[in-house]
Amino acid sequence: MTEAATEPGSAQHLPRAHARHGRLRLPPPLVDALLPALLLLNVLTTHGRPELPAAAALTTALALPLLWRRRAPLAVFGAVAAAAFATWLADLQLPASVALLVALYTVAAHADRRVTLLAGTVVEAGAVLACLRWTPEGAFLTPFVAVTALVVAAAALGVNVRTTRAYLTLLEERAARLEQQQDQQARLAVAEERARITREMHDIVTHNLSVMVALTDAALHAQHRSPDRATAAMLRTSETGRQALTDMRRSLGVLRTDEPDARRHPLPGIAQLEPLAEQMGTAGLPTHVEVQGGHDHVPATAQLTVYRLVQEALTNTLKHTPAGTRATVLVLCTADTVTVDVTDTGPAALPPSHSSTPSGHGLPGMRERSAAYGGTLRAGPLPGGGWGVHTRLLLGGGPVPA
Repeated sequence: MTEAATEPGSAQHLPRAHARHGRLRLPPPLVDALLPALLLLNVLTTHGRPELPAAAALTTALALPLLWRRRAPLAVFGAVAAAAFATWLADLQLPASVALLVALYTVAAHADRRVTLLAGTVVEAGAVLACLRWTPEGAFLTPFVAVTALVVAAAALGVNVRTTRAYLTLLEERAARLEQQQDQQARLAVAEERARITREMHDIVTHNLSVMVALTDAALHAQHRSPDRATAAMLRTSETGRQALTDMRRSLGVLRTDEPDARRHPLPGIAQLEPLAEQMGTAGLPTHVEVQGGHDHVPATAQLTVYRLVQEALTNTLKHTPAGTRATVLVLCTADTVTVDVTDTGPAALPPSHSSTPSGHGLPGMRERSAAYGGTLRAGPLPGGGWGVHTRLLLGGGPVPA
């Protein structure tokens, strides 16, 4: 049974091992043809003329079907078993009877256990008949045990090859599924990164353009009556534009930390809420910021989320409320949570842009940011008038406390 390694499946998974040990692997058809050729050569050289025709014919009938054993193992086994029975009827002991063991091995390597058991029973019955006819009187047991051991070994070897092939197939399928899952995770990561960049771009562009438009309008109104105020407003507009460009480059990953713009405009966080309030005040929305509790322990990503939430809420207030509106920002930091409240004194009606904006913009985008930290964002009119935005970010990753 030395050709077991060349069975389909196992031969495909061991090329490196064979190459490593310098072994020469013969093609399976050549291996299958080798045994019939040797058996025919043996019968031609060991049998005399009287019985040579019958011996050669039966040897051919036993060995020749092995050429197709990989394609049709059950049919080959049936043909070989019939030839073996004909050999028993002709009372000829031929070395080619070993072909029956090879056929049994092939069936065990390709068929299920029930078929293998049936084929083994057929071969074992043939072993009993052979031992009854050709063993000397009183010496039945020893040859029978030896032949039975060969039958069991052939079947066991075939079952082992089938099991190994099935295991290797399972490993290949598992590896393919793992590769597919990795590809899916990579695509999801790319999609999430694109969504993050889109959300960042929306927040940066919407806020800074709104501020720049408000500052430009203020400068136009003040250019004749108060040139100094107009100049200051235009300078602030220029500074806001530079900050927007820096934030966009940072979000797109093209800003190096050693560049002057990176040092001038650090990653926004809770500490940058005061400058944000000043910027909003300059644009026409007086804003008061109050931070309670230390925020040094708050991760930079969570601080960025707080900043973007406040920035979006104030930008919406600036865009959708009349002049004279005031805003208040309250940030409460504890060991496990960060609570954010943004309120204004404007009309309590929901701005149209909030109710219909696509995901990643406006209120939906704010909810996504809040949900990333286990928070649920609430936005709506306040009982005493005005509009309010509230959320609580969970730093520890558990449920949001009531």
